[in-house]
Amino acid sequence: MLRKPKRWEIAPPAPDEYLNRFPDLHPLAAQALYNRKIIADDDVAAFLAASTRVDDPFQLSGMHPAVTRLRQAIRDGEQIAVYGDFDVDGVTATALLVLALRALGGVVRPYIPHRVEEGYGLNVDALKELAREGVQVVVTVDCGIRFPNEIAYARQQGMDVIVTDHHAVGKDALAAVAVINPHQAHCSYPYPHLAGVGIAYKLAQALLRVNSQVPIRQPARMEEGDLLDLVALGTVADMVPLTGENRTLVIQGLERINREPRPGIEALMRQANLDPGHVDAEAIGYGLGPRLNAAGRVAHAETAYQLLTAEYPAEAERLAQQLDDLNRERQRITSQVQERAREIASAQRADQPLIFIADPDFPAGIVGLVASRLMEEFYRPAVIVEMGEHQSRGSARSIPEFHITQALDQCADLLIQHGGHAAAAGFAVRTADLPQLKSRLVSLAEAELSSQGLVPILRADAEVLLRDMSWEVWEALQKLRPFGEENPEPLLVSRDVQVRRQRAVGSEGSHLKLFLSDGSSGWDGIAFHQGDWADHLPDRINVAYHLQLNEWNGQRRLQLNIQDIQPSGQETA
Repeated sequence: MLRKPKRWEIAPPAPDEYLNRFPDLHPLAAQALYNRKIIADDDVAAFLAASTRVDDPFQLSGMHPAVTRLRQAIRDGEQIAVYGDFDVDGVTATALLVLALRALGGVVRPYIPHRVEEGYGLNVDALKELAREGVQVVVTVDCGIRFPNEIAYARQQGMDVIVTDHHAVGKDALAAVAVINPHQAHCSYPYPHLAGVGIAYKLAQALLRVNSQVPIRQPARMEEGDLLDLVALGTVADMVPLTGENRTLVIQGLERINREPRPGIEALMRQANLDPGHVDAEAIGYGLGPRLNAAGRVAHAETAYQLLTAEYPAEAERLAQQLDDLNRERQRITSQVQERAREIASAQRADQPLIFIADPDFPAGIVGLVASRLMEEFYRPAVIVEMGEHQSRGSARSIPEFHITQALDQCADLLIQHGGHAAAAGFAVRTADLPQLKSRLVSLAEAELSSQGLVPILRADAEVLLRDMSWEVWEALQKLRPFGEENPEPLLVSRDVQVRRQRAVGSEGSHLKLFLSDGSSGWDGIAFHQGDWADHLPDRINVAYHLQLNEWNGQRRLQLNIQDIQPSGQETA
């Protein structure tokens, strides 16, 4: 199975009528907004001002009964458990809701399951222990929507369950006091793309607003804005769309992180070599998020939770160092597993539409990362499974042409549990059923993908002359930040540029350093994970790139972050 070459698609130019409406906006920035379907004058103004409306939390179905039950629990001194997930979205959601409930006077404790020993979501043993300890209300965050049996069990144990989740809704009704999930058919909330931490924030927001009008015991010891740093961390790390309300929440959260970081985040920033005041969405995605995620991948996510809720700098420094060490271990394990999985994938037949690999030596905390990288490299849905003696756990990542959670729904009779989104899912399965699961998923993929001629598409915002790139262009494009899902960093294409110098750099020569020229100007370029081009590039190439700032030794220079390369004259679009 070979790496797929990309097909370039360059967006058609925006109409002059559109460009003329925004004379103060650089044409490339306006083109990028047009490509993202931000068309109306009010929408453009709101996007640039980051003033998208943050909607009333009570528009979410289930919010009223959830707030009523939690206020009753706080008033009566009942024990509340916030039951989360072990990724950044789940950990930040857990920390956020615990902090909010405690500020309201609640008796509350967190519970985050162990990825290997318990797996994702609710489990009976954990609920049994919570009931034994006297918990009377369980609030799920970033999980719960596909656990009807476990919720019924909790009710049998005398506990009320409130589900807050953003994953795809299952077909079974839940015996919960309230279910808050914008993907429910009867929910009319205007923005359905909130992350798990975003849903938890809306619940905290509703509780704080009601308490400001009718205090349960006393005014809360926090404001809504105090929680926005956690919302930004979880939202960016979970790769939900950075549009609409998410964009506004992330911008406000980044402002708080840069202005007044809580002790744990400040300590983690130091470990990631991030300068205060310069943390953006990219810094979360590549610096803070992986370190927070590492705890749940190779140890226990409780360490990440403890960091986010740490009150004292010394404690925060100790926990941040632990997370940094865990992240280095995660990188080492991921590299080993990825290489092994890649060898197996490369040996599979080239026309197989879905990669499915199960191995007892693949750690459960790493399989999702490996699936993601194989999916990107081979442009196929990828399913990677940690094979246990009796039960196995897998993660799946998919391409836009194949809804992986719907595919798993069609295999539900083989699965112990499953859930996720169109592009990512997780599941547990009896090991004896793995061959049948593989066969069925491959068949589903063949039926859906065989006629599509799968080729990864690289979508560029505009074709430009390299000589026209400048600080003015870079500054104009910065107005579109933060970049993320559905608001990607603008991608530009320049054709027939001359390769003046090329060399492999980085570990094992995995990256490519270039110096390019269009005859009138020269540009440094870096092409990550494209070191195999070194010494093989023709004299003239086409490049697709992000125009980025490179700061080194106190100097600021623009460079091309090259996403793909084509020999000039061999265009695929």
